[in-house]
Parts: sequence; structure tokens; C-alpha cells
Amino acid sequence: MTDHQRTKLRLHEIGFIYQFHHLLPEFSAIENIIMPQLIAGLTKIEAANRANQLLNMVGLSERADHKASQLSGGEKQRVAIVRSIANVPRLVLADEPTGNLDPLTSTQVFEQLRSVIKGGSYPLL
Repeated sequence: MTDHQRTKLRLHEIGFIYQFHHLLPEFSAIENIIMPQLIAGLTKIEAANRANQLLNMVGLSERADHKASQLSGGEKQRVAIVRSIANVPRLVLADEPTGNLDPLTSTQVFEQLRSVIKGGSYPLL
């Protein structure tokens, strides 16, 4: 498999959620979600609609325009979860997605992750 094929596979088929969210701090929550969708070929309108819908699912629609640097740890992780499924992957790989959060926030984020994954029928590993 070539580098290009691997990159395309990761972009279109696999969603990644890491222990650290890796959001770009100078961009808003919604911009962090839209960017991978634009790279995948969606129009800006399609990407924004999908991002808004997913942010609403995790209770962050009011925080969509806030810079990543203005979000709490739990909010950042929920944005990362939404970003990981925005391109409708066939598989989601999660590496301790709540490891950096306090126990209460960790439980809340994990429950939202389960709800989002179950609602979209994404296999989670």
C-alpha cells in the first residue's frame, strides 16, 4: 500500500480519538471538525451542517464558534470525538479517549461517546 493509499484509508475509513484531543487552538470547535471533511471532499455547507448536527448531539452547539483554547478539557474531548466520526468512518479507534479528564467528566464524555457511536453504528475499538 502506498503512502497516498494509507492516507486516503485513514481519512475516509478510520476515525481516531486520542487521549489528548489534538485540536488546533487558533480555530473554533466547528472549524476543527470541518477541516477534515473539506479535505475528504465535502462542500463547506455539507461539512458545516454535519458538524453542527454532531455538536448538537454532544451538547456543544452553543460552543461551536468558541476557539479550542476557550473550551474545557471535556468540551475539547467531545469536539475530538465529533471530529473523529464526522467523515462517517467504518471504524473508530480510541486510545484512552477520557484518560486526561477528571472522573466525573470522564464518565460523561464516555457516555456521550457511546451514544454517538451507537447512534451511527460505528464499530469502536
